[in-house]
Amino acid sequence: MPFESSEVNWTLACGIGPDGHWHGWFDVRIHAAALRRLGLQPGQPTATVTGPAPPGWWHAAAESNAQ
Repeated sequence: MPFESSEVNWTLACGIGPDGHWHGWFDVRIHAAALRRLGLQPGQPTATVTGPAPPGWWHAAAESNAQ
């Protein structure tokens, strides 16, 4: 793993959502110095989608080929 255990913090939260079902989510935080070692900067914009999503058949083919 490219990070030391002291450079990564994560938490798990769970609760009942508005639909009445239980939901859980993770919060993962990585120290800025660890990102810089990988050539990333904390001030960089987050990744965004730059084009249309692949067609539905593409996802189905990828799932069937994954096994």
